[in-house]
Amino acid sequence: MADKDQNNEQSAADQQSPAQPMFAIEKLYMRDMSLEVPSGAEVFLQQQAPEVGVQFKTAFTQLGADAFEGILQVTVTAKAENKVYFLIEVQQAGIFRVAGIPEEALRGFLGSAIPNVLFPYAREAVSDASTRAGFPPVLLQPVNFDAMAQAADAQAANEVEAPATVQ
Repeated sequence: MADKDQNNEQSAADQQSPAQPMFAIEKLYMRDMSLEVPSGAEVFLQQQAPEVGVQFKTAFTQLGADAFEGILQVTVTAKAENKVYFLIEVQQAGIFRVAGIPEEALRGFLGSAIPNVLFPYAREAVSDASTRAGFPPVLLQPVNFDAMAQAADAQAANEVEAPATVQ
């Protein structure tokens, strides 16, 4: 009998307490991938090592009440003397379930959590693409997506707070 009372009290407490934060991966997939070697075989005869530049973009869209699609786009460009050796673009994506995160914290959470999950898959795709193109593997260094999300939130807050002035 005491067990029933404890179970009823626990059920009542569960119903009154706010939902626990939840983040789950539903599906991971390659949304888009391209590899270009615009100069063809000519680049393999070059003696100068190219400079490699890397750019990241993140995006997420809401698919349902608690479902989001997240995309991490990685663009790698290798060039020397204005000659592009190769260009790799990867859009690694996933579908995620998110619940129990306050609305005001959701954007920052998604901007950090989603790219942190997707990055290892994108890094592998970039490395594989560069070696398949005949170049040494491109090994992407770890990225602090938490700091990037915080900086994006701070910039968005400044844009909202600062009135636009036209001269």
